[in-house]
Amino acid sequence: MFQFFSIFLLFNILLLISGCNDENGPFDNPFEPVKMGLLVPLTGTLAEKGKARYNAAQLAVQHLNEAGYRVELLVADSETNPTAATLAAQELVDNEGIQILIGSSASSVTIAVAEQVAIPRQIPQIAYSSTSPLITYLAADEGQDLLFRTVPPDTKQGIVLARLAYDMMGYQDVSILYINDAYGQGLTQVFTENFQALGGRISAAIPHNNELAPSYVAELQQSLTETAEALVVISFSGHARLYIKEAIEYDFFKQFLFVDGSKSEQLIEVVGAEVLEGLCGTNPSSSYSESLELFNTDYKMAYGESQVSFLANVYDAVIIGALAAYSVQANGEALTPLTIRDHLRKVANWPGKQVIAGIKNLKQGLKYLQQGLNINYVGASGNIDFDENGDVVTPIEIWCYQGGKIISQSLEVPCLLCGKK
Repeated sequence: MFQFFSIFLLFNILLLISGCNDENGPFDNPFEPVKMGLLVPLTGTLAEKGKARYNAAQLAVQHLNEAGYRVELLVADSETNPTAATLAAQELVDNEGIQILIGSSASSVTIAVAEQVAIPRQIPQIAYSSTSPLITYLAADEGQDLLFRTVPPDTKQGIVLARLAYDMMGYQDVSILYINDAYGQGLTQVFTENFQALGGRISAAIPHNNELAPSYVAELQQSLTETAEALVVISFSGHARLYIKEAIEYDFFKQFLFVDGSKSEQLIEVVGAEVLEGLCGTNPSSSYSESLELFNTDYKMAYGESQVSFLANVYDAVIIGALAAYSVQANGEALTPLTIRDHLRKVANWPGKQVIAGIKNLKQGLKYLQQGLNINYVGASGNIDFDENGDVVTPIEIWCYQGGKIISQSLEVPCLLCGKK
């Protein structure tokens, strides 16, 4: 089913389902399909998460097709690398003619693609797991309004991570090992500011490169201090699996705090469940809703259970892009990248007829649009109400390793001093 094009690993997934007029099937519509690009990390330091995120996008395409709107999805491997992803995005835009781009996972990749490809070529871009605060006020997007995301910036996660470290785990002094890119720098800064505001101390903050190194002993030695009680792991899962194993083997650290990038089921296999028992982390997440339940049920039925983060955010990004393309044509406008951009908030923000995830509900949403009505898509990841910077707000999950599994503990509202007197 996969078609490979040169080094770009492009998958052309065109699901053409013939229209019909029965009650449960898709309805006839005169609108042309939208051509959508997707960047996912099938290789590189986020490869552990790539296939599941691709599956979430594929599920969205299936739902849209069966609801009555055809979507052509072209998928490229970002390689978790800004240079490789930029080349892949150029291929998608210049040679494949996509009208909207979904991606990517790593903030550094999303920023590079936005600055070098999407914004110069006037292609709207929706990131699904890029949380760097730098994206909010990206200079290249000033006055363009082309960069959106279905996840909140790490100005939110950093607050909850600080409270987890100081209030819940009781740490007063920690070291940080972080990836030296937009994601790692941004989250490290926000965490540091908030942890210190609570009264905590940062013993060391040591950066490492995105490229996977054979060893991180040198960085771990720099992180090790007489007073640090734990190591905050602000890296991708590929890095974390290697250096946490080394930290334990060399007896550098036994206590760790994790974030969305370092959240990893494979880490359990690498170091053992007993070593990780009771260790916790944070992750932008979704409040329980009917929309999320429908997504989870259909995803599990199609692909099995997964603890990979941001699957609902990937699904929602594809759905919103397609609904915007449909809205453009329902409004009698020509389908172009810029008209799609102009309709993103019109289908995702209040007011309008509420539409949620799932084939039946999306089919109703398409009918509303054909009838000239406004819709408000409430996604599996929550309310996708894009603000003036293309950002959204969601709760932050606290999760822990328990019994050899990743178990959700609570959903937190980002508030530094809540509950304090």
